[in-house]
Amino acid sequence: MTEIPCDIYRAAFTVDDNAAFLTEIRTIADEFETHIILFDADRLTGRDHVEAALRHARRSWAGGEAIANSLEMEALLYAAGTRQCQVASSFGIHPGENRSFVAVCPPAPGVRDQLAGLVRIVSDEEDGEEIDPAKRARLADLFSITPEEVAVVGEERFRELVLERVALLDVYR
Repeated sequence: MTEIPCDIYRAAFTVDDNAAFLTEIRTIADEFETHIILFDADRLTGRDHVEAALRHARRSWAGGEAIANSLEMEALLYAAGTRQCQVASSFGIHPGENRSFVAVCPPAPGVRDQLAGLVRIVSDEEDGEEIDPAKRARLADLFSITPEEVAVVGEERFRELVLERVALLDVYR
């Protein structure tokens, strides 16, 4: 299986209408013959979470074992660690202000410039990957991580518990 490389960067934007916004994203993706996947940064542990979801989605897609009808939704399913598309879609965009990871797979020159009309690219320094107590509690709830699990592995390995949930989706197929 050949790995499909991806450019991943951070963005902020406002969505008034999910369907209209995604239509614009799809138009750009089609124009450049690539996939553009938008992940809700507030529901992820960081870039490592995006990379894990993409890696698993590409493998299931290439192996003919995908759950979803698109690579974009397959990646969101893995990001959410679920087989339910309705749950996974909440890991994408939502109405209002969005802080996202944008994955372009495979990278295509000019996509980032074209996206600039829809999103504001931000630096990691401007929009870091720290997990504050409120985000940790939200992630623990989203991924059913118990205080006992955290106590066993330690707070510093919380991200790894979330990534384990991403990987476990393969087991639950």
